[in-house]
Amino acid sequence: MVSTDETHFENVLIALADPTRRQLLTLIAARGKASATALAATVTVSRQAVVKHLTVLNGAGLVKKDRIGREVLFTVCPHQLSTTAKWMESLAADWDQRLEWIKRMAEASNDPNDANL
Repeated sequence: MVSTDETHFENVLIALADPTRRQLLTLIAARGKASATALAATVTVSRQAVVKHLTVLNGAGLVKKDRIGREVLFTVCPHQLSTTAKWMESLAADWDQRLEWIKRMAEASNDPNDANL
């Protein structure tokens, strides 16, 4: 069974895998807040496609939407990016430790004087 944290990270990575979603996230971050209509005017996809991309970003917790009258404005939620980045750093550190262990074992197996095997 996949844990909630793993599902969260998977959703964030899936959301960030698409270049249009990354572009939208960058645009929202630069503007502070943006509507789907304003974003659609700056990208090569339709407003409907922008709304679908924003839904994925919102579902991953990367943006939040606030309704102001008839307009819906999106803002970036940096916490989700930070949490995912920390998880990736931890994952990278684990792999570095494993690779270091493999390196030590390989070097030790080539040393006939090493009795620590």
